[in-house]
Amino acid sequence: MQPVTESNGYVERFTLGEGDLCFAVKDTLDIAGYPTRAGCPALAASPAAEQHADVVATLLGQDCVLTGKTTLHELAFGVTGINPWSGTPVNPRFPDLIPGGSSSGSAAVVASGEVDFALGTDTGGSVRMPAACCGILGLKPTYGRLSRAGVMPAHSSLDCVGIFARSSSVLRQVLTRLAIPVNAPLTTLPTIGFIPAATVEIDSLLLNALAQIDLRPQQVELPLLGDAHRAGLTVISHENWQAFSPLLSDDRVSADVATRIRAGASIDTDALKSAEDIRRTFTAQVDAQLANTPLLALATLPELPPTLDEAQDPLTVVNLTRLVRPFNLSGHPALTLPMGELQGRPVALQLVAAKGEEGLLVQAAEWLAERRRR
Repeated sequence: MQPVTESNGYVERFTLGEGDLCFAVKDTLDIAGYPTRAGCPALAASPAAEQHADVVATLLGQDCVLTGKTTLHELAFGVTGINPWSGTPVNPRFPDLIPGGSSSGSAAVVASGEVDFALGTDTGGSVRMPAACCGILGLKPTYGRLSRAGVMPAHSSLDCVGIFARSSSVLRQVLTRLAIPVNAPLTTLPTIGFIPAATVEIDSLLLNALAQIDLRPQQVELPLLGDAHRAGLTVISHENWQAFSPLLSDDRVSADVATRIRAGASIDTDALKSAEDIRRTFTAQVDAQLANTPLLALATLPELPPTLDEAQDPLTVVNLTRLVRPFNLSGHPALTLPMGELQGRPVALQLVAAKGEEGLLVQAAEWLAERRRR
């Protein structure tokens, strides 16, 4: 790979399959005949994959057309989407802002209208965050709901294949083709619990937008939300050290990503046990709250997305994942959808449901979109 500055989101363009929906996939998912390089020079000479990732094969068998592979934050281990090797995708609607990471290219090609939907991966918000930055929808399913066979890294207790789209109707079609049922459109929403966890300005925008369609959710709390974010960082650091430390034998991994990978070497047994204890307790806390309010709502990002200049040091913006990463730790499905702008930057709402309730999230997104159009 030769260094490049900008990208339209793609690292490879081709056409596979026939059908009525076109899609692209993040370059951490195997496509037969093409190498999986994860935006990393250390993987530039990787051999071509022998078969498609399971989820890709399923979509190709369900009348979908694959248009190519998309770039990402190197090794899917960063939140800005900035990548000097495979290119930093231009955020189509907000070109001065980061596209978000790590699934930056997949978000960009959907936001630009080049494809109907795209696949990314979400280990700590890596679908929901770029979707929020680019002003589109992003769905992280329940952990384990979609096969990760043929997805890099091979082993993860956090990572999920996720879906980007510009509309909830396309999300409905994609989930149906992946054998995840979505029931008939809702006539009323179930009870929503709102967690005020972002800046006052962002939370106010979200609550005002909901009030305009006569939704006034209950205010609720998840007391371990911050602890779950930190525990998720511990787990991903440990698991990415196990997966990617062999790539650090030379300087072909960029400095910020290499620093984050090396940090995983210091995570000891006690730290992992503490993180797993928080995982169990937080998961039970989310389950208990969802038993009372079947939908949880909160901001996707705690602050406004930064500009490319503001995000030049990627290690300073990891905190942007503090409202999305907890639900990777717990494994609950979560969806982000655009809700407005502040200071010319997008604001997104995150919805969380019980495990296995991806369909409810899509139904809720449909309901909200319909009423906001009126």
